[in-house]
Amino acid sequence: MITYKKSGVDIIGASAFKSKLKPIVRKSFRKEVLKDIGGFGSFFKLDKHKYQEPILVSSSDGVGTKLKIAELASKHDTVGIDAVAMNVNDILCTGAEPLFFLDYIAYSKVKEEVLIDVVKGISNGCIASGCSLIGGETAQMPGMYRKGEYDIAGFCVGVVEKSKIIDASQIKQGDAVIGLESSGIHSNGYSLVRKVFSQNELKRMSKELLTPTRIYVKQILKLLPDKNIKGISHITGGAFYDKIARILPANVDVKINKNSWSVPKIFRLIQNKGNVLEREMYHTLNMGIGMVLIVDPASADAIISKLKNQKLKSWIIGEVVKGNKQVHIA
Repeated sequence: MITYKKSGVDIIGASAFKSKLKPIVRKSFRKEVLKDIGGFGSFFKLDKHKYQEPILVSSSDGVGTKLKIAELASKHDTVGIDAVAMNVNDILCTGAEPLFFLDYIAYSKVKEEVLIDVVKGISNGCIASGCSLIGGETAQMPGMYRKGEYDIAGFCVGVVEKSKIIDASQIKQGDAVIGLESSGIHSNGYSLVRKVFSQNELKRMSKELLTPTRIYVKQILKLLPDKNIKGISHITGGAFYDKIARILPANVDVKINKNSWSVPKIFRLIQNKGNVLEREMYHTLNMGIGMVLIVDPASADAIISKLKNQKLKSWIIGEVVKGNKQVHIA
């Protein structure tokens, strides 16, 4: 007799697993969360009195092949933070405050403790960014993934006052470009990293390679009331060339001085060992800069000082010049 469990899906086991997640997830709940996880939908009450014209902002992203390093190293408690960071940092670029997060974890056959570690990471990422993990999907799909392999994606919703949306339309020639320190490679470029290093090297370097993506939410939100930030770019896939160009008005370029900050050794190791061209490095990896702010030049030093007070290093790494939405690195 064929059953669903014999086909590879354990419904009873999945239900027991989800009950273990509830105390982990509840740690991230804001006061606006109305119900526990496990229903057909998740409820979040928007504080209408806090905004005159609230605009919801959403993002969806995953962790990518960094998960291969986690699998290789048997360390799964940080990749959930990456899943959150990739999303909350993106909506932060509009000036939005993250409100809630939903996760999607797919696998064929994975140990329960691995999945619990992943969810702990997601919950910790939500706590770090001030948003609530209010639901998601854990999908067991036999035949889609190898034993021990899984994938993570996330979906985030935030809110911003309509009049305070950062749309980069006010960026002009002469503005300063501030780079905020990354915590390492973050969650982009791991297909290149895995091509450069052997399996043994990846395992030996796994602690550094699995350092979670820095979450910039709380530091940046504290800067926004000053209204000096004109544009924000999260340096992920496409890195400096694509992600900064994305926010530029049609009549300006950005010039980046690559000597204005110290590039962490891991990036130079990747470049030298893989014989990777300089442009390719700055087009694939964050090179030690995880977020870029474009600001009025008169406020640049004050912003750097405020970030320093929040224990976040930053530097003036470039300027806005006349052009046509290009990024130049020299």
